[in-house]
Amino acid sequence: MASSSSSSSLKRKRSHDVFLSFRGTDVRNNFLSHLYTALYQNGIYTYIDSKEMRKGDQIRPALMKAIEESQFAIIIFSKDYASSSWCLEEVAKIMECKTQRDLIVLPVFYKVEPREVRWGRGSYGRDMAKHESDFGKDLHKVKRWKKALFYASELSGWTSNDEVEAELIKKIVSKISMQIDQRPVHVAEHLIGIHPQLIELNSMLKLESDEDVRMIGLCGPGGIGKTTLGLALYNNISRQFEGSCFLADVRKALEGPKDLAALQKQLLSDILPGRRFVVSNVHKGISLMQNNLYRKKVLLVLDNVTDRSQLDALSGNLEWYGAGSRIIFITRDKHLLISRRIDEDYIYEVKPLENCDAFELLRRHAFPSNNSIRRDLVDKVLHYANGHPLTLKELGCSLYRRSEREWESSLRILAKILKKTSNDTFKWSYDGLDDNAREIYLDIACFFTGYSKEYIMKVLDSCGFEPTIGVKVLVEKSLVTEERETLQMCNMIQLMAMDIIRREYPNDPGRRSRLWLFDDFRNILSRHLVRIAGVDIDFALII
Repeated sequence: MASSSSSSSLKRKRSHDVFLSFRGTDVRNNFLSHLYTALYQNGIYTYIDSKEMRKGDQIRPALMKAIEESQFAIIIFSKDYASSSWCLEEVAKIMECKTQRDLIVLPVFYKVEPREVRWGRGSYGRDMAKHESDFGKDLHKVKRWKKALFYASELSGWTSNDEVEAELIKKIVSKISMQIDQRPVHVAEHLIGIHPQLIELNSMLKLESDEDVRMIGLCGPGGIGKTTLGLALYNNISRQFEGSCFLADVRKALEGPKDLAALQKQLLSDILPGRRFVVSNVHKGISLMQNNLYRKKVLLVLDNVTDRSQLDALSGNLEWYGAGSRIIFITRDKHLLISRRIDEDYIYEVKPLENCDAFELLRRHAFPSNNSIRRDLVDKVLHYANGHPLTLKELGCSLYRRSEREWESSLRILAKILKKTSNDTFKWSYDGLDDNAREIYLDIACFFTGYSKEYIMKVLDSCGFEPTIGVKVLVEKSLVTEERETLQMCNMIQLMAMDIIRREYPNDPGRRSRLWLFDDFRNILSRHLVRIAGVDIDFALII
């Protein structure tokens, strides 16, 4: 799937969601005030010009800047709108920004007909004639205003002649809420093999149904692409919701200066931009979320959640959200989702890349466009990575612009290339295990990867472990996978386990808890005493 890049319009600074253009004497104390209040209550940050700001020309640059930095402009064409040269300058600037900055323009014809604005009839005809008289020496300005009025009046909008104002305002707010820029989040540069998984997730989310609130989970081992998939999904569907938030790497955020209350505040501010929230503690945050989100169609993605307290504080339950809301949890711990009462039918396990996609990802990171490497060398890297995107990326970057001889040399030290990455990525998963699961994890990594599950369980049980729950925990935390009645482990997770053992005694393998390399056995037995039946015997005597 080709990488997606934000358009230039999305990269521009957005200081406001909506700019309101209006003639104050016509609408300020009725329609305008009700519309502004409704926009504010729905978390839509709206720029509105005050009476004081109309005095003098010194405010003009600020007003023009506000138009440039808004996503929407609502023009309220009222009876006396065209009598104000200021309003006409606004509409001309708005139409200029529509062309140059992708400003979305929505006209509201308040007790006037679109044709009056378009063709200069009624009050609009009289006002424009007066301007032509007043600006006789500057008719270019008046022509510019007329052109702006003409094109603005041709846009799709609303006419308020017979409609109840409350219903009209509801329609305006709903349209903006559904189209408002959710500011796409950054996704990895190369998105490979994601499209089929997005299709499966869309099917699971059932976005066409607005009647229920649905919670789903994405799980899998570190580096498998859960967050990348979640980001791509978020960018694809966020515009279908009235408010959205992608809360990135919750675990890491809580290890830094932030606490759950700070994350609650961030979540509320993202979903309801323009609103200010004071979240003094977690209970206050829960109350604010319940009171402000229960009528909104919300998309919330919680990335890298690790325990139940995070889910309770940041997502609550289905009753917190309006109909049509979708809540997505990204985690390595499948049991965390199950304990949250999420049905297994709504838990999506992110898959390794198929071989063709794995090759494409490796190629993009490892090969210059004009270079080629022997297929047998490439196949060795692909076999080692086994469809794991992070492994492919790390190996690809380390092999970039290398010659075939350098590839051959690198292939002999793949474990060393990946050691630091594996520890950085997976160590916290290991730290969260209990003693029983830790020991089982280390044993499987060092001795039993690829063996039948039945055989492994018998050996572990005979050693005094509790393999039934221990292996289950490892599978749920995505450290071990079950494949065709065997237990498997990705190479990076296995490397971390072996490095944990090596770090026990870096320079003395004989004192480590586990040995799995022939050279270590030979060196130990040739240089040290061996203890047999409680008696130290020189190895030389044994042989």
